[in-house]
Amino acid sequence: MKTEISFEDFSKVDIRIGTIIEVNDFPKAIKPAYQLAIDFGSLGIKKSSAQITDLYTKKELLNKQVLAIVNFKNKQIANFISECLVLGIENNHNKIVLLQASEAKLKNGEQVS
Repeated sequence: MKTEISFEDFSKVDIRIGTIIEVNDFPKAIKPAYQLAIDFGSLGIKKSSAQITDLYTKKELLNKQVLAIVNFKNKQIANFISECLVLGIENNHNKIVLLQASEAKLKNGEQVS
C-alpha cells in the first residue's frame, strides 16, 4: 500500500473519460506500446503512449472510451510527447487491462468525481 493521502491531494488529480480516435504503432518505444490520440471533448485531443499491445489490437481500441489523468506534465517517450496517462490495472499475467466506465457511452471530457 502506498502512502496515505488527503482528499485535497486526490482532488488535484484530474481524471476524465475520452474516446480513442487514433491508434498507431510505436516502434521507437523500449517496451511495446501504441501511440493514442484521445478526444476529451472541450479539453481537446490529447496524445498518450500506452503499453497495452498484449491485450488490445488497434482495431479494438479505436472508438473505445478510456479513463485518463489529463493534468500530468507532458512526458517525452522516445520521439513522442505523452500528454495524459491512460489508466489500467495489471492482471495476473502482468498485462495491462484498461479501466472503463460501466455506462455504454458517456460525454467525452466528463470528470471522475
